[in-house]
Amino acid sequence: MIPTFSTLSNFVSFIWKRTTPLKYRSFIYVPVLLMVLFFIASCQSTTPKILAAAQNDSTPGLIALPQPLPISKAEAEHFRSACEHWYDSALMYRGFNGGMLVAKNGNIVFEKYTGTVHLPGSDLINAVTPLQIASTSKTFTAMAVLKLWQDGKLNIDDELSKYIKNFNYPGVTIRSLLNHRSGLPNYLYFMEDLGWDKKKLATNEDVLDYLITKKDELENITSPNTHFTYCNTNYALLALLVEHVTGKKFPDYLQQTFFGPLQMKNTFVYVPVDSVKPTLSYDWRSRPIPQNSSDGVYGDKNIYTTPRDLLTWDRALLSNKIFTPETLAQAYTAYSNEKRGVRNYGLGWRMNVYPDGKKMIYHNGWWHGSRAVFIRLLKENATIILISNKDFHTIYHAKALCDLFGSYFNGEEDEEGESSKGSDLIGPVQPAATLPQVSAAPVSKKNSKLQRMFKDKNKVRNH
Repeated sequence: MIPTFSTLSNFVSFIWKRTTPLKYRSFIYVPVLLMVLFFIASCQSTTPKILAAAQNDSTPGLIALPQPLPISKAEAEHFRSACEHWYDSALMYRGFNGGMLVAKNGNIVFEKYTGTVHLPGSDLINAVTPLQIASTSKTFTAMAVLKLWQDGKLNIDDELSKYIKNFNYPGVTIRSLLNHRSGLPNYLYFMEDLGWDKKKLATNEDVLDYLITKKDELENITSPNTHFTYCNTNYALLALLVEHVTGKKFPDYLQQTFFGPLQMKNTFVYVPVDSVKPTLSYDWRSRPIPQNSSDGVYGDKNIYTTPRDLLTWDRALLSNKIFTPETLAQAYTAYSNEKRGVRNYGLGWRMNVYPDGKKMIYHNGWWHGSRAVFIRLLKENATIILISNKDFHTIYHAKALCDLFGSYFNGEEDEEGESSKGSDLIGPVQPAATLPQVSAAPVSKKNSKLQRMFKDKNKVRNH
């Protein structure tokens, strides 16, 4: 505890009289006392800030995540060097505008940012610059619904009509929305086809209203749970489900349940009526892409965040602090097995499921000029994150970096991204003939130098 001014003054007077000759007391005492009092006043003025910081660290409702597991300096340097080489070859000099982060055991082993928020501009993108992650937002929407299921607030095998009374599509369950097996058409197309005013921003409620009132005019409706069709309508409805069950707006629920407790301070759901202006996105020629009528819908997109905040999200999912293993098992189960192959979809998560049972859990994003990659290697506890606000397809080649941590692609590229149809894209598409050639970037058999970096003989073993 810091003494008061009066207590300190009396103390200084007592010591002064005991230790200072009488002839010096009159002209030395006052300056010394003032200096001491000024020092104490400074301490008192800063003490509340220190206490406030300490209180913030222990504020009820915050979720304290476990400390990252240590890795050796040799491992960290190996990962950093390999990632830097890939970044410089694939992104740095090819037009990338955004950030990339790679982590092992929750430790950041590589992090780099390139470009500016505005093109052209001087406002550099950095670790706290929120960027649109497009369909990667679906991971938050899905986990919000699963949190309500885990808490007993809903049953994911119930039909949506149990919670949204006027929803007139029998057989469409919450689970079928989560795993894209609902059979519903994509609002990105039917809203405009059925006469929506393109000058007016649509909302989630507008999407629901069109589904209900214009059902007889809708095309491409199929029976639920017959096959996988990636559809943004599913996640627009899931955001509404969260609102109906909780009585809270979807952005508020995410803020109170995930963003706030995890201290994801640079993450938010964009709503057009907010005063916060979103970071613009740009096409491959660096031309700004304006918003359109679909930008008012959230749940399928419209979360802005940073690579560091996404790493926090990844660590939270691994921590068992929010979700039980049983809940996560539901999320990471492959639900669409009509076709052979490793690619599949869980509840809000894309995945590659390999013959040995190993899974690569991930989700890409693409909306206007914004692109995102969020890869989680659960077995190796490794995370690869890229976000860009300039249309740049090459970021999806970052999957090649998975071979740094385990045997996934064996040096072969995986070209999957977010397809334009049935996905995120509304706006100009980069012509295939003018795509930048990135011969040195992705790991492939044609690039022996990068290939050697990912071969077992050069790879630091995981512990």
